[in-house]
Amino acid sequence: MGKLPPSLRSANFAVNTLIKTPSSSVPHSKIPSPSPPSTSKPHYFPKKSLSPKRKPTSNNQQPQLPSIVAFDSTTLSDAKTLFNSLISNPKNVPSDPKFYNSILQSFSSNSTLQDSIFFLNHMIKTHPPFSPDRFTYHVLLIQSCKSVDHSLSPVHQVLNLMTSNGFPPNKVSTDIAVRTLCSSNHEEQAIELVKELSSKDSPPDTYTYNFIVRHLCKNRSLSNMNSFIKEMRDGFDIKPDLVTYTIMIDNVCNSKNLREATRLLGVLSEEGYKPDCYVYNTIMKGYCMLSQGGEVLSVYKKMQEEGVKPDLVTYNTLIYGLSKSGRVKDAKKFLSVMMEEGHIPDAVTYTSLMNGMCREGDPLGALALLERMEARGCAPNSCTYNTLLHGLCKARLLDKGMELYDVMKKNGMKLETGSYGTFLRALCRNGRVAEAYEVFDYAVESKSLTDVAAYTTLESTLKWLKKAREQGLVI
Repeated sequence: MGKLPPSLRSANFAVNTLIKTPSSSVPHSKIPSPSPPSTSKPHYFPKKSLSPKRKPTSNNQQPQLPSIVAFDSTTLSDAKTLFNSLISNPKNVPSDPKFYNSILQSFSSNSTLQDSIFFLNHMIKTHPPFSPDRFTYHVLLIQSCKSVDHSLSPVHQVLNLMTSNGFPPNKVSTDIAVRTLCSSNHEEQAIELVKELSSKDSPPDTYTYNFIVRHLCKNRSLSNMNSFIKEMRDGFDIKPDLVTYTIMIDNVCNSKNLREATRLLGVLSEEGYKPDCYVYNTIMKGYCMLSQGGEVLSVYKKMQEEGVKPDLVTYNTLIYGLSKSGRVKDAKKFLSVMMEEGHIPDAVTYTSLMNGMCREGDPLGALALLERMEARGCAPNSCTYNTLLHGLCKARLLDKGMELYDVMKKNGMKLETGSYGTFLRALCRNGRVAEAYEVFDYAVESKSLTDVAAYTTLESTLKWLKKAREQGLVI
């Protein structure tokens, strides 16, 4: 990352103009959201051996799997013919069920559920070495969930087939069905199936349960989600866990419903769960969206009272919230606090603070912070530079803005919409229209904006300049 030119480092004169850079300079999405507790089962992978692989001798070579030909035709007769040709030489056909499952899966992707079932029966009948396993029927289960209209009859058909062949649905089957139904926009049928299986002593595990809750949060109203949780609790004694409450709190915070988030935090404690760092960070982020720095600080203090140790995201959120709400002095204090606690500030930390300084009319102080940032080995990103460029242009420090822009160009950094528009207007206001066109060219070449967006901004800026000249506002 490029260093600052000497003229920018030596900027030490006062700027009295109050700068109000829009909060979009550092959108809340730029704050890395805390990683939510995993709702998927962990996978463990063995370490790769460092020893060289031996080439198998001719006596140890395994028969090569025949290549699976995609089913160009969806007719059952063509599928049977193709399968018969694949197994015509038994010596070259593996016994691994995965081979046959892949064939069934290939056909099911283009056929009807009924034809897939007929095709499976044909595979079993014509090739006895093939013994279907649970995953074979899961192929049909996925297809049945995608075939659902208003009724679960296709799913029931496959579940009954699984049971009659010695593979009654288990928690994995439930999870597969629920996820497929939800991805196919059949949330109601997914909930219906879960209730049905729960009534038959086959309730979903926590992963499936929390998946439904998360899906309802995204696609349904808060009342729908609460109704599902209540029905599962009252009807089947399935209660929310810490992950469930975390999902719910995150949802209401994103909806700026902090009152509900506070209520859920109380329910969480009543249920015997201790809120973790992620929960507190989520609520803090919600208050940031409302520019309520005082509430962000209150949540931080409550964390400490509860003995929950803040992490890097906590401090980044806190500094962002305080800076956004005009409490830059407090935000600076926490920059020191987080380092004392062993957390190294990153680009998000510094950019948030710089944005607050620019909003308070101190872009030169933000430039000095950029120098300290680089001296500490933290590389600024494009958001950092765009925030500073925006602040310098709003403060009418165009020469320093141009030098910062040169650094951005040198390092191939893209311009953001807000800083690009402010920069163009500052150049035109100072009669530097040729340079404004050059900035436009760079925005297009670097793909910072679409051609249409870049041109539209330039056009509106030139219209503004013409009108301002007619009114004698600029020379």
